[in-house]
Amino acid sequence: MHMKDASWSKVPIDAGVFGGHTEFGTLGRYWDFRSLGHGNIVFEEIIRALNTIKYKGPLSVEWEDGGMDREFGAKEACEFVRKVDFPASDIAFDAAFEKK
Repeated sequence: MHMKDASWSKVPIDAGVFGGHTEFGTLGRYWDFRSLGHGNIVFEEIIRALNTIKYKGPLSVEWEDGGMDREFGAKEACEFVRKVDFPASDIAFDAAFEKK
């Protein structure tokens, strides 16, 4: 599973949705890549979906953020992925309260 984050504006801005031929990291872009956990992606929903399909493979970090130091960001992104990756329950919620 490829993990990557992005941020986008909640309102129209100068460069528009398609970037207006601006470089990544340019102020005024509608969207840009961000270090994991610093963008708009809701990773908890992704992990829940992966748990639902019983995904057991790796979570691969692709780090890209023009406004952050690479080594700092890559380390922080790996820590973020470990933090948001939670195991699925192996029993139904109500079954956890059954007396045996």
